[in-house]
Amino acid sequence: MAHICETKMLIFLFLLVSPSYGFLDGLYCGLENCYEILGVTRDASRGEITKGYRKLARKWHPDMASKAEENEEFTKMFQKIANAYEILRDDEQRENYNYMLDNPDEHLANYYRYYRRYAPKVDIRIVIAVTLTIISVIQYWGAWNNYNAAINYLCKEPKYRIQAVGIAKAEGLIGQKRDRKDKRTKEEIRNEEEEIIKKVIEEKMDIRGGYSKPNIKDILWIQLILSPYYLVQYIIWFGRWVWKFWICREEYGEEEKLYLIKKYLKASRSQWELAKEENFDEYMRKELWIKENFNEWKREKEEEMKAKLAESARYKSFRRYMKKGGPGQMSFGPE
Repeated sequence: MAHICETKMLIFLFLLVSPSYGFLDGLYCGLENCYEILGVTRDASRGEITKGYRKLARKWHPDMASKAEENEEFTKMFQKIANAYEILRDDEQRENYNYMLDNPDEHLANYYRYYRRYAPKVDIRIVIAVTLTIISVIQYWGAWNNYNAAINYLCKEPKYRIQAVGIAKAEGLIGQKRDRKDKRTKEEIRNEEEEIIKKVIEEKMDIRGGYSKPNIKDILWIQLILSPYYLVQYIIWFGRWVWKFWICREEYGEEEKLYLIKKYLKASRSQWELAKEENFDEYMRKELWIKENFNEWKREKEEEMKAKLAESARYKSFRRYMKKGGPGQMSFGPE
């Protein structure tokens, strides 16, 4: 029993100190040492590696085989020598190979270093450009999909549909008496009228804000191209603002007042277009460009909202539901 244990220990120690320990089959020279194949040391110069290769290549070239049965052996040996030379003469491959010799346990890192050099070399600028293009295309395509979905919804919304039908009839686009020569079916006429209503909603009705038509200037690529222009514009605008209102202490104009209100509301461009149109008089009457007035107005709006919610039966039901435990509560059917 003791003899078996000693044998296992010797095998373990042999594997530990063996030059092939940590080598990976399929990487570089497989389970052999590239330096040993060429008969050079690890510190050998490129000239010494070339000299060793030429010496062994002459010896093991398949043409040097004296017998036909030796040809296969010479061919394998020659390929092994050529492979070792290709690895050690290339500075990048040699560095990666030396890293594997020094770090034999880092298998994943060694595989990555080995196969990385075979990956296609692509200019990082091309990668960035292609990525931005893909993002921009998806962004623009998604914006048009959302826009078309919104228009289809507005065509069914009574408020917009009635208004659009009225405009179409006033302009003689629909509702005319059918000519006897008209061979269209009722379904075809209905489909044409739907297209006319959709066109009226798109072109002749105010559907700004979340329903506005996508603008190519909003996509990422165009934004990046125009960013220097926007930056210069902002610097000029900010310098003018500092000079007029911080240094000269001039009074705000209507444009500046609206800018401050939009800033305080933290509204997006589409949200601001709708809010400004609906509440312009209130904003101006209450002088909301003044921070103190805005804060007071905001507090009043929040109180109004709380009062409306308190009177809402649906909100009361929701509050009772949350008090009982919300989504995590156990339910056994209707109360």
